[in-house]
Amino acid sequence: MLAQASPCHAHALQRTAAGLAEPLSVPARMEWTTRPGQGPGAEILGRDLRGKRLLELGCGPGHNAAHLATRHGAHVTGVDLVGLQVRRARSHYGRLNTLTFVAGHALHYLHATDDQFDAIYSVFGAIGLVAPELLLPAIAQRLAPGRVLAFSIPHPQRGGRSPSGDDRPRRDHVTLPDRTRLPIARWEFSTDRWERHLSQAGFWLTSAQEFRDPRMGHWPTTLLIRARKL
Repeated sequence: MLAQASPCHAHALQRTAAGLAEPLSVPARMEWTTRPGQGPGAEILGRDLRGKRLLELGCGPGHNAAHLATRHGAHVTGVDLVGLQVRRARSHYGRLNTLTFVAGHALHYLHATDDQFDAIYSVFGAIGLVAPELLLPAIAQRLAPGRVLAFSIPHPQRGGRSPSGDDRPRRDHVTLPDRTRLPIARWEFSTDRWERHLSQAGFWLTSAQEFRDPRMGHWPTTLLIRARKL
């Protein structure tokens, strides 16, 4: 299994049906967690991002990409499997000339492009929804040694769950705006297992942080991982 589009498409469809997407002001900070204002911002990708080439895998409506392009002067490409999400992102931020949105599968994009990036990131995006033994090596091909990969994913212990005991995906759900829950497959690893997959793909893990959102109980809700290409 590479990825699943239908639940994400349904989510975007409901968002689109709620009203036309209009130009938005650029967010003041980059968000990695389920609780706005929590944790680090863009600095996790590098101290000075001016002129740097960044790639977001699973850009959604484009908020983080727009922040990086405008507030930090980066050249950002956002890729999303769901065409409706890319349409929303372009409606919100298409006016920004250092920002490009592409509809397509993250893995296919990585294999098709010859571009090299200064950092690649994912915020509840493709990482965790695409088989890591396929996606992480493809990411490594697009980064020079020393460059950064950072991604946030739902914490494998959220709600009292346990991390996967093997390398297979587990059943999870996507909650739509109307509160409907649709099944989705997700790779839910502990930090140790992510570190092993990263190492096999040519990365070394530099940090792993967990965050909690009091609105969702006392369990950790977000796992944020940063790694460098060897």
